[in-house]
Amino acid sequence: MKAYKYIKWFREVGKKDLSIVGGKGANLGELTRNGINVPPGFCIISDAYNHFIEYYSLKQKIKDLINDLDIENSSELYERSSKIREYIERYGIPENIKTEIVDAYNEIIDKLKIKDLHVAIRSSATAEDLPEASFAGQQDTYLEIKGIEEILTHIKKCWSSLWTARAIYYREKQGFDHFEVALSVVVQKMVNSIKSGVLFTANPVTNDINEIMINASWGLGEAVVSGIVTPDEYIIDKNTLQIKDKNIAEKNVMIVRKDNGVGTVEIGVKDFLGYDKAISQCLSDDEIKLLSEKGIMIEKLYNSPQDIEWAFDNDTKELYILQARPITTLKDSKDTTEVKTNLNVLVKGLSASPGISSGKVIKIKDINEISRVREGDILVTVMTNPDMVPAMRKAAAVVTDEGGRTCHAAIVSRELGIPCIVGAKKATEVLEEGMIVTVDATRGVVYEGKVLGTDDENKNKKTEGISLSEEILYKLAPITGTKIYMNLGEPSIISKYKNLPFDGIGLMRTEFIFSNLVGAHPMYLLKNGMEDYFIEKMAEGITLVAQEVYPKPIVVRLSDFRTNEFRGLKGGEEVEPIENNPMIGWRGVSRYISSEYEKGFRLECKALRKVREEYGLINVWAMLPFVRTTWELQKVMEIMASEGLERTNNFKIWIMAEVPSVIFEAEEFAKLVDGFSIGSNDLTQLILGADRDSGILNSMGYFDERNPAVKKAIKTLIEAAHKYGKTVSICGQAPSLYPEFAEFLVKEGIDSISVNPDVVDYTRRLVAHVEQKIILNKIRKL
Repeated sequence: MKAYKYIKWFREVGKKDLSIVGGKGANLGELTRNGINVPPGFCIISDAYNHFIEYYSLKQKIKDLINDLDIENSSELYERSSKIREYIERYGIPENIKTEIVDAYNEIIDKLKIKDLHVAIRSSATAEDLPEASFAGQQDTYLEIKGIEEILTHIKKCWSSLWTARAIYYREKQGFDHFEVALSVVVQKMVNSIKSGVLFTANPVTNDINEIMINASWGLGEAVVSGIVTPDEYIIDKNTLQIKDKNIAEKNVMIVRKDNGVGTVEIGVKDFLGYDKAISQCLSDDEIKLLSEKGIMIEKLYNSPQDIEWAFDNDTKELYILQARPITTLKDSKDTTEVKTNLNVLVKGLSASPGISSGKVIKIKDINEISRVREGDILVTVMTNPDMVPAMRKAAAVVTDEGGRTCHAAIVSRELGIPCIVGAKKATEVLEEGMIVTVDATRGVVYEGKVLGTDDENKNKKTEGISLSEEILYKLAPITGTKIYMNLGEPSIISKYKNLPFDGIGLMRTEFIFSNLVGAHPMYLLKNGMEDYFIEKMAEGITLVAQEVYPKPIVVRLSDFRTNEFRGLKGGEEVEPIENNPMIGWRGVSRYISSEYEKGFRLECKALRKVREEYGLINVWAMLPFVRTTWELQKVMEIMASEGLERTNNFKIWIMAEVPSVIFEAEEFAKLVDGFSIGSNDLTQLILGADRDSGILNSMGYFDERNPAVKKAIKTLIEAAHKYGKTVSICGQAPSLYPEFAEFLVKEGIDSISVNPDVVDYTRRLVAHVEQKIILNKIRKL
């Protein structure tokens, strides 16, 4: 291998070289020099960055931009950060540096004998006297990059990421000299994992330093880290390397590299590897032993328990260590006796709303028992319904026997921010009344006793570093052409989420208002002369949200209770029929236009009009659920018009696109309304004939919005709506769960995406990435 001035191979650097290759580079070098197999690669040393800045005389330009910068002025901070980054990305890499990068990249290709080599491009900040951890997460990393031109482009992007608004703000607040910090860039093989996961050289749950814990699943490690799959878990005796315990999970999904381009895709394990792989042990006993040995080596190297990411590469068939860092959550040894060390798994289910909580089990059979739930209890039931929301608000966590990730319990729990496990099958039988349990809803497991630190305990721990104000974070959020809306049901929690970077409320569910503020069936109130009470309470709930987000739009979905849910309201049993299949029964618009409920619907209209006219909140729009035909739509809009709710330039009427007939007659519907909101949960179940609440079908992979038939329906609707200049949104969870689905929606031209509060920021950044990628691809084709 040739000698380089600006390139250092991993074997050439170690922990003493922080100033030239940064923390990541030094860590990878230290592992390599001590016989640990890391994905091969090299560091472009910090002198290359410094030479680049000097070569194009950028230092003074950067100084001029930051000398009088008011970092508390978020607009000014973001604008000057963008200019600095533009300066750096505008110029080509000097030829002497470029030649070395090209030669080093080709050396890796020759060594591995992989023609189309994908690499990861990682930033590694450096400073003589400042720890790398000070800059964690502030600079960019790019994955699945292929081809030398792309590599050179993303190296410059890493260099420019030294000047993100967040990084500038942090250094100014800490009093660091901006020009004492430089940037090294790590270029290494992107591991194409066939199986991957995380290894802890001390048990992070029990704090036992004599145990090793390994989590493993198929495909890329992102599936394990992000929690979309429940991994296998192995507990190993560190002294004897004997496997003490195996917990083999049903691994339904995996993430793999896309065959036809940059990026990854989530697929079913049974489709890619076969059904037997989903339920069989992921790692062989020999692989478990090999991993344990490597973990012990790394722990000895750093002289502390380590959290290690690993992967078996499908290209080279080798085990690679991707990252090693200290375990920061272990308690002092004097505290370990307080923690239960013998974990007893009671039940498992689907992770519906992540988090960890411990508490006393309270089993609820029906609505009459919800008063038994106290603050901090674990609510256990067969399946929740809207009447249980008051109890869910008090609960520390929710566990249900039935349901999938789109069921009522899942949606409400995500919105309330409480851990929730659904589809646990026998939770109501296994979990005993009054017993203390720990609900780990990130992994979908309920343990006996209090065995893990809860989310509240973790939040209360003091953290080092600096935090930006919500206003600054909001203004620093990426700008997207596709609007990012937020779903909301519980009006009282809008203050908690109002500063998130959303463009409006794309779905406000009125069912929460019915259950919690009104508390009675509209027809019951009419019968007892209490219609004004209903109007006031519904208007109160809508106003609370509308005034907080004004002038952003708030799309209010009028009542979409099914008959079994309406029966749960006070007086409901007197007027609601018992249907065999309420999911596709008397609901939505068919209810509004019927003589049995029309007067109740008119109360909803009066409440909406009151908010707009008396309170002046003209940002409130209406959405009609479960529309089936054009004639019923015309009829209900006549009722709305008679109540003063007629389509105008500042009052929009949308409909939910969740019944296939809306897709088949999309052009006819587009002539009648201002917009559509795709209810991907109902649309998927009606196209595929798969009950969205079926835990069995969910676990088998049948309920999937990414099915080609569902995507074809969405594409058809968008094309038809845009033909008539009408907007299309989507209000399901699929865009935030599946990045490739979000990419599909943006490519097809969807106008907005509405998601739950917990994923608003993530979805905005995801959509921004997709939009940038689309623009970049178009530029390349010019």
